[in-house]
Amino acid sequence: MLHGYGGNSKWQFIHQVSDLSKSFNLIIPDLVFFGKSYSNQTDRTVDFQARSIVGGLKKLGFDEDGGLSVYSISYGGFVAYRIAKIWPEMIEKLVIVSSGVGFTQQQKMTEMKKHGGDVSEILVPVNPRDLRLLVRVSMNTGLAFLDWIPDFILSQFIAVMYDTNRQELLDLAKNLLEREEESEFFAIAQKTLIVWGDKDNVFPLEHGRRLQRHLPNSSLEVLKEIGHGVNIEAPTTLNNLIISFVLGAPV
Repeated sequence: MLHGYGGNSKWQFIHQVSDLSKSFNLIIPDLVFFGKSYSNQTDRTVDFQARSIVGGLKKLGFDEDGGLSVYSISYGGFVAYRIAKIWPEMIEKLVIVSSGVGFTQQQKMTEMKKHGGDVSEILVPVNPRDLRLLVRVSMNTGLAFLDWIPDFILSQFIAVMYDTNRQELLDLAKNLLEREEESEFFAIAQKTLIVWGDKDNVFPLEHGRRLQRHLPNSSLEVLKEIGHGVNIEAPTTLNNLIISFVLGAPV
């Protein structure tokens, strides 16, 4: 399970681990510079994240013929896609949720700038105002609670999730947004489930449809009235889709 921006893996998968652990043996790492993960290397690319995950899997005893299934959201989708491309035998099935895989640099910048302010401040909030903006951009439902949470609680969340490796997180975001995708989009061969909210304001649904057209061995599930944060807004539906897809059984 590979998380996105917006906190560490514990926070982002809080509504999914209980259900998914009943069907799978879960490996839930924090990507490098998220949570307690750290590196002395200066590489801030998606490829570096992919190599780090694969290196960790190998230390756990998995080899390149591992036949793993990977569930990924947003930034984690970029990482999962690179793993599937570079180590194809390791990944049997792939779930990509709300991820801008295949976006050009211009497309990524255009979508993020629609929300105003500095892009890095949206992805790596500094204060409660920034965090509220990140949540509003990411979600379509359940936003009423934002106005009731005191600033000091949001400030504590920011301190725990972002302050330790703030510069490194900013560098990761900059690399992701400024990196130009390959001129010829590489279509991976693994069976892939793509899940998208039809109210996604970060990576609009049309980009999910575009990704599905590029991947001949893929299917697209669209969730009505759901935004970018599918894992938070519709965790039960998402869990059922993942279980059905990976196990090949009806929901």
